[in-house]
Amino acid sequence: MRVYLLVGLIAAAVAYLMTPLARWCALRWGAITAVRDRDVHAVPTPRLGGLAMFLGVVVTIVMAGRLPFLEGVYDNPRALVGIVGGAGLVVALGVADDIWDLDWLTKLMGQVLAAGFLAWQGVQLYQLPIGGVTVSSGRMWTFLTIVIVVVAMNAVNFVDGLDGLAAGVLAIGGGAFFLYCYLLTRATSGDYASLSALVLAALVGACVGFLPHNLYPARIFMGDSGSMLLGFVLAAAAIIVTGQIDPEQVSRRQSFPAFLPILLPIAVLLLPLLDMGLAIIRRTIQGKSPFHPDRLHLHHRLLALGHSHRRAVAIMYVWTAVFAYGVGALVLFSTATVLWIFAAAVVVAVLLTIGPLRGRSHRTTPVGTA
Repeated sequence: MRVYLLVGLIAAAVAYLMTPLARWCALRWGAITAVRDRDVHAVPTPRLGGLAMFLGVVVTIVMAGRLPFLEGVYDNPRALVGIVGGAGLVVALGVADDIWDLDWLTKLMGQVLAAGFLAWQGVQLYQLPIGGVTVSSGRMWTFLTIVIVVVAMNAVNFVDGLDGLAAGVLAIGGGAFFLYCYLLTRATSGDYASLSALVLAALVGACVGFLPHNLYPARIFMGDSGSMLLGFVLAAAAIIVTGQIDPEQVSRRQSFPAFLPILLPIAVLLLPLLDMGLAIIRRTIQGKSPFHPDRLHLHHRLLALGHSHRRAVAIMYVWTAVFAYGVGALVLFSTATVLWIFAAAVVVAVLLTIGPLRGRSHRTTPVGTA
């Protein structure tokens, strides 16, 4: 665990120190988010934070290769090349979009290219961890891998609407996913070193390092370069765990249910996926493009309830922690215990979410006269 803490600290330090440089580049290159009707920020803000997080992840992966504890992870470098190379493509695409506002089709093609490169380097699904489901069609698994990566990138992009929101959500959810990978690797291979745990530790560290610059009021946004990077790296780690861990080894221990490798990545991205799904349905019903912007995202609805900017972000953090750590707790506790804890956590989260409504009802109640 100490090695992974070191990995996270390196990523956080690099991302924190490089963010002012990314901000300078954004100002110099004109990558600035203007104040639009659908936005909640009040002043134009630079938006190349993804560059700093990318440097945090890459520098960390390069330096971690010199740690004896992680030497085995680097024996087959193809997966690392796929993750770093694909992430580089995604960040380059995001930087171009942050500067020139690319159309949705161009971005989608770039996302497919990056996901295809990841799969080409061997980071793709080969099986499902429920009953060891496998098929002979490699093309089908490649297609499914690309779809998962593209969906994850766009889901994070959809939720990136408030200062500190996407980075915090991914840091919290990624932390839960890291703990699961750490324990799972030990249980199935007898060794704590794993590629997925390394990548997630770097991802969480980069998010934590970027957050001080991105919390409300933000001095810089992560932009598409950051949101797509986070979705890409998380999806890559999820694919490594979901499609390449032997399901028979997972199911040997009752504390590691076979369905967790599928369920936990979904829990981590549940809010972004829910937000994206609702947006697509809402806009399609209205006869608009699924990528047409509006002010009806989950975070916008929290603001409409009466929450402040910071409180709305904190509530999204709470819900992310409830789902991610609730599912991850199945590793350590019985299902009944987890359900009781999860139910209590949901009640607390609901009360926090509807807080302004409860206060409003008290304020609007007429006061009787004597």
